[in-house]
Amino acid sequence: MSNIYEILPDIYWVGGNDRRIERFENMFPLTNGVAYNSYMIMDEKTALLDTVDSAITAEYMENIAQTLNGRGLDYLVINHMEPDHCANIEEIIRRYPNVNVIGNAKTLQFFNQYYTMDISNSFLEVKEGQEISLGKHTLRFYMAPMVHWPEVMVTYEVSQGILFSADAFGSFGALAGNVFADEVEYDSFYLDENRRYYTNIVGRYGNQVQALFRKLEGIDINMICSLHGHIWRGDMIPYILEKYDKWSKYIPENKGVVLAYASMYGNTENAVNALASKLAKKGVKDMRVYDVSKTHPSYIISDIFKYSNVVFASPTYNLQLYFPMDALIRELSVLNIANRKVSLIGNHTWSSAALKQMTEMINNMKNMEIVGTSIDIKSSLREDREHELDALADDIYKSLQD
Repeated sequence: MSNIYEILPDIYWVGGNDRRIERFENMFPLTNGVAYNSYMIMDEKTALLDTVDSAITAEYMENIAQTLNGRGLDYLVINHMEPDHCANIEEIIRRYPNVNVIGNAKTLQFFNQYYTMDISNSFLEVKEGQEISLGKHTLRFYMAPMVHWPEVMVTYEVSQGILFSADAFGSFGALAGNVFADEVEYDSFYLDENRRYYTNIVGRYGNQVQALFRKLEGIDINMICSLHGHIWRGDMIPYILEKYDKWSKYIPENKGVVLAYASMYGNTENAVNALASKLAKKGVKDMRVYDVSKTHPSYIISDIFKYSNVVFASPTYNLQLYFPMDALIRELSVLNIANRKVSLIGNHTWSSAALKQMTEMINNMKNMEIVGTSIDIKSSLREDREHELDALADDIYKSLQD
């Protein structure tokens, strides 16, 4: 049975959901699955915008056949060549051999790296600002390299003001019937997964997101159709644009504290719990505490993008920084996190290395301010050193008032 949704007259969502998948890119946990979005425009010419992952090929092909209702397919637009969106290009061409495949030069290069079918005779290379008319609808193409792959482009449908945005503005999580973001309680249920998607998948490329924003200035955007997650329209468009603007500039959404700790036997954890309690007594209300050995880093990274302050606390292990903490901070560095206020707690029994290595790693990031005097615990934090934790809590609290 097909499952299609007419999002505007003659424009259809023809994608699908995958709730069986465990991890996105075999890395990021997907408790609520993921949506693979694809769109069809029915006009004098028909155009399909992107395909989907091979996991849902059968239902996807049924959606396309139902939408076309016996008509041929004139164009297949490839905005992004990642396999969760391009896996069905060859199957589409087999079923609709007269289709013209639209992409840029990099698109064709990547296609030839993944697949063996020769599409050179059916491939239409487009360049920045080029337009193709379907009849009443006109497609205009903007290059968006490194949002988040080098071949990415976005497609703007001129008559309705629809931005088909590739992976930009997408989210983890399958759709639960409603395809529009304004039809769900987005803040309470979906925003965290949208942020986790952005920060871990696109987060490194904030400058490139800002470059795309500049290209789209002055263009009326009435709907944003991403390749994952909900469709944006109405008041939800400035909502998600404002989020993306902050995330891509590495500006915190909220003042608050993420406390991420590593602890082998509970001593470093105890110090972090005591610090969180002291902050709470001072009136700090928005805190998140994470054990880096237990929590997947994508969740911690998402909250570090969200909040202004972060505390890293870790023991030394084999004369190095405890490995899960080392991995978390390195991943944050790769994602170009910036403009955060950081406090540090180390721990060691016979030789200190964790605090020194964390300090060096944070100092190598952009616009990261170390708040307070770092603490280096010797095995466990004793009462005669509690004043150091009090002073650190004071400094963190004061930094939240700035």
